[in-house]
Amino acid sequence: MAIKIYIDQGHNPENPNAGAEANGVREQDITYAVGQALYDRLRADPNFEVRLSRPTEDVQLGTSNTSSLRARVNDANVWGADYFISLHTNASESPSASGSEAFVYSRSSPAFPLAEDILLWLRYLTGIRTRGVFVRPGLYVLRNTAMPATLVELGFISNPEESALMNENPELFAEGIYRGILQYFGLL
Repeated sequence: MAIKIYIDQGHNPENPNAGAEANGVREQDITYAVGQALYDRLRADPNFEVRLSRPTEDVQLGTSNTSSLRARVNDANVWGADYFISLHTNASESPSASGSEAFVYSRSSPAFPLAEDILLWLRYLTGIRTRGVFVRPGLYVLRNTAMPATLVELGFISNPEESALMNENPELFAEGIYRGILQYFGLL
């Protein structure tokens, strides 16, 4: 039976719940592109069923931040996803802040080793350093999903090099996440 992976492309194309912007790049555009490329890989693999929170670029979820997050979580819960992966970019006041990181609901969640494998492969393929996996039970998408969930910060949009890499090479990030998923499931 196929493993059901829900890919949440963080943020909306416009407010409410639009993402960070820096270096002429928008978070919601990066997460859309990476999510789409990851979707293509998972869809082509018979081990997986896959669903996107934003199947097209102009999909606007909810009328507030909370209802946007609720729409994503509810869609995954109703679909019966086995795992939930939310894609984001980080931002900082300092343009030198760098690295990929991930958040999970608890250290004992199956999402913790999944997040570790994703970060490992992101580092292998992009060269972006790993900041680690952190427990954040207060994050809406981690607290309200009925399945193991991880929120992945691909890199810093406020860092000119990482911003350019994410914007110009979304396929590289998708491949890193895909290989992390394969490793987690022992399929690599």
